[in-house]
Amino acid sequence: MSETVYVGMDLGTSRTSITTSTGVRTTVWSYVGYAQDHVSKKLLGGRDKVFGEEAVQNRMAVDLVRPLDKGVIREDANAKRATRDLIEHILEQANIPSGSTVYGVIGAPAEASVGSKAHILEAASEFMDSIIVCSEPFSVAYGLDFLSDTLVIDIGAGTVDLCRVHGTMPKADDQRTHHFGGDAIDQRLFDLIQEKHPEAQFSVNMVREIKENFASVGRQQDAVMATFPVKGKPTEFDITDQVREACMGIVQPTVEALQDLIATYDPEFQQKMRNHVLLGGGGSQITGLARAMEEALVEYGGGKVKAVEEPQYAGSNGALRIALDMPEEFWKEFMDNQKENA
Repeated sequence: MSETVYVGMDLGTSRTSITTSTGVRTTVWSYVGYAQDHVSKKLLGGRDKVFGEEAVQNRMAVDLVRPLDKGVIREDANAKRATRDLIEHILEQANIPSGSTVYGVIGAPAEASVGSKAHILEAASEFMDSIIVCSEPFSVAYGLDFLSDTLVIDIGAGTVDLCRVHGTMPKADDQRTHHFGGDAIDQRLFDLIQEKHPEAQFSVNMVREIKENFASVGRQQDAVMATFPVKGKPTEFDITDQVREACMGIVQPTVEALQDLIATYDPEFQQKMRNHVLLGGGGSQITGLARAMEEALVEYGGGKVKAVEEPQYAGSNGALRIALDMPEEFWKEFMDNQKENA
């Protein structure tokens, strides 16, 4: 009899993480690079495709695909192919024993389209025997046992997903999404630096690296110094104010979406939920973000906001826990339906 392996996956715009019941955890940037020609393939050591950071580093020699754009899979063959290849790659990195029966839960953006979820199911079904696609913020809450009157905010690169958790699986009206996530911060920071220092030469990738190292909304943050070429000569610039302004852009749309979810909740429990806000996703690591959101909530009656301790794996850990808690009958029902539709 084959071994059953349970898998939790957080399929994100920027990074994809996996946690398995065999104790493996790993993550990869959500990029796939395809060799452009025989020279490109030689550069890649004979490989037709590479993934993650390696794909980005070789972006001048490959066709670089980021399959999830603004939280959804783009409606083109390249994006669908890359989604399938990315899922296969990270499952290979998880070292699942050959011949295992694989049950998986995949976290997707809270308001991912029906089409996107269908593409994820189609891609993953080649490598998993039974699959659930659930809301990313809900999987974060489930993994931390925050299942009562909690509002979870998952800050990703393409989207910021909010989910109201109150002891049941979330419905459509329990969820909100806006698109001022990590990518939007990168573009805003790029524009602000360009406006302040038009003589500097830099790319969005360079700006993204600065943000990932120095992102902050604190008023007392240390100076952020960046070196950019000016007519080929490396020159140092102080971009402290630009980093803070770009990062602050995430606060207002997030608080507005949060307040909308609270205002449409049972009035008896609104204050309790406002005092139980949880930040997850890569963007939760922006220094001072929880405090900035608490300050923005004052006009709505105040609130308490805290960030998860392990944002990189909070989603995949929660997805694994959902998988482990799901009744065996569900997994078998999914497999039976797959056979009937084959």
